[in-house]
Amino acid sequence: MQVLNLDTVKQQLTMPMAIEAIEDLLKVQHENPSWVKTPERLVIPTYQDSESHQTGSHLSMPSVVFDGSEEYAVVKLVTICPDNPARNKPTTVATIAVSDTATGETLAFMDGIYVTQVRTAALSGVATKYMANPDSKTVAVVGTGGMAYEQLNAVLTVCPNITEVTLWNRTTDKAHDFKEVFERDYSQWDVTLTVCDTIEEAVKDADIINLATRATEGLFEVDQIKANAHVNAVGAYQPNMKEVSDSVIESSAYVVIDDLEGGKHEAGDLIQADDNSGCDWQWDQLSGQLMDLVSGDLKVETADGSKGITLFKSVGAASFDAAVALKIAQAAKQDQIGQAVEL
Repeated sequence: MQVLNLDTVKQQLTMPMAIEAIEDLLKVQHENPSWVKTPERLVIPTYQDSESHQTGSHLSMPSVVFDGSEEYAVVKLVTICPDNPARNKPTTVATIAVSDTATGETLAFMDGIYVTQVRTAALSGVATKYMANPDSKTVAVVGTGGMAYEQLNAVLTVCPNITEVTLWNRTTDKAHDFKEVFERDYSQWDVTLTVCDTIEEAVKDADIINLATRATEGLFEVDQIKANAHVNAVGAYQPNMKEVSDSVIESSAYVVIDDLEGGKHEAGDLIQADDNSGCDWQWDQLSGQLMDLVSGDLKVETADGSKGITLFKSVGAASFDAAVALKIAQAAKQDQIGQAVEL
């Protein structure tokens, strides 16, 4: 078994690699649904009754993937710790185990923090590739926490014409910190980053809007964004959370989710819109899942710029972690990357 720490995972995993892994998985899942088995994740709330801790959650996310010749079991354990930023630690902490189902052998055990960040961003990258205007020039980053770096990296990977990035965070200092770190650690991108004082300023001219927050109400209304903007919403991961307003949801020409089964339990934005009798959107109006875009079953006409607002909601699924972790595990086994451990 190869043990891979955070630094080793970062050395191996690139955004193009993750985007390719996600697209390949979705194509396999579309052509051979039985090859990818992903039961509903187990979610256990944490510190619900504590006055000294914010409520978080612990998740167990198993998946079994057959690639046509071999089958693998991948399990990710995740703990979401809202108090961690104050400790200078990431909010989302995770580990991933990859096993060969034929022998039961554990092939790799790896840090899952970066895998989670990159695969979540890769989902947005895939959605942006198929849903955003190809000539997009401006991205708004709303919420500049740990997830936001790779979210922006993914969008820039699939939209090379982007030159302007606007930043907004409830705590302005964190937006300035984001700007400094991104300019230093992602210097391959020739973009101008601007911190905005208001969210209205950040989103008004954006072709693409990345949301990654723990908000409990919509952050902006439809008349505050461009008529053909694309929105990636990866925050609001519990039913009581919401970062996309009902006016944006009901006005979107296309609403796509990565995993419908998980979304009906966790996608707070869409759950609340469906429950709101005053909102003209219900689950049966969902345009489709990310797999439908990749397979070609769902097509968004983006070329002429008249597609309307498009919305991608991400809640994640164990199969996506499995796709990316498998790439890393296979490379680790072949090249003896990481630390070899006998159990």
